[in-house]
Amino acid sequence: MFTIGEFARHGRVSVRMLRHYDAIGLLRPARVDPVTGHRAYEAGQLIWLNRIVALKDLGFTLEQIRAMSKEDVSVEHLRGMLTLRRAELESALAVSRGRLTQIEARLRTLETEGRSAPDVIVKRLPATRMVELTGVAASFHPEDMAPVVRPMCAELGRRLPGASAVVPTGRLTCFYEQGDEDTVVVHAALPAKVTGGDLNGLSVIDLPETEAATLVHRGAIEAVLPAWQALVHWVEATGRRSARSQRELYLDCPEDPDGWVTELQEPLSPVS
Repeated sequence: MFTIGEFARHGRVSVRMLRHYDAIGLLRPARVDPVTGHRAYEAGQLIWLNRIVALKDLGFTLEQIRAMSKEDVSVEHLRGMLTLRRAELESALAVSRGRLTQIEARLRTLETEGRSAPDVIVKRLPATRMVELTGVAASFHPEDMAPVVRPMCAELGRRLPGASAVVPTGRLTCFYEQGDEDTVVVHAALPAKVTGGDLNGLSVIDLPETEAATLVHRGAIEAVLPAWQALVHWVEATGRRSARSQRELYLDCPEDPDGWVTELQEPLSPVS
C-alpha cells in the first residue's frame, strides 16, 4: 500500500488532485484509516490513474472520464466517445491549419506591398457550357468558403459517373456571385458537352464570352486572398472595371495543397 503522497509521486500528480478525484468519486483510495482518515492506495490503481491523466490530456472532462469508469459502459460506447473526440480534434486541427495558412498569406501580402506589379495577362475567355452544383457561403472569408466549396466540388466529382448526358471537356472551375448583403453564391462547375440523358442532379449553365484579367496563384487555395487583391489592384490601376463573377480555374491539384496551381480570372467590362 502507498500513502497518498507516495501514490501521487508515482503517478506524477498532486496530492490535491488525488483528493479531488476521491471527492468526486473518480478514484477512491483502496483504504481509508477510520481513525486518522489517511488515504492508502494500491499499485494496481496506477493503471486507472494513468488512464485518467491520458484522457484529460485528450480533452475529456472529468465527468466524461467518470462515465467511462462505470462498469455498465460498453466497449462500443467507449469507442464512440473516443471516435467523437478524435473527430473534434481533427476539426480543430483543420481550423488551426487554415488559420496558419491565412497568417502566412497575410505575411506574404505585407512582404509584397509596394513591389512591382503582378504578372497579369488579359485574355479572351470563350463562351462555355458547364454543368454545376451551387451552394451558399456566409461570406468571402476563407473560413466560410472552404466548408462550402470543398464538399461541393467533391460531390460534383461523385455525380459525374452517373450523369450519362455529360461529357467533360475541361477543368474544374469555381465562380462566385454576391448574394444578399453578406452571403456568396458558390458555383462548382465543369466545362462539358451535354447530350440527351441523365444529368444526375447537375444543372447546366452557359457562361458568355468575356475578356478577363488573369493571374496564376501557386499554393494552397486558402492562401489565395493576396493574389486576388493584387489582381484587383491591377485592374483598378489600369483603369479597367470588373464585370460578372470572379472565377478560379484549377490547373493542377496534387495531394499537397501547397503544390496547387490556380488561374484567377477577373472578367472585365468592355472598354468604353
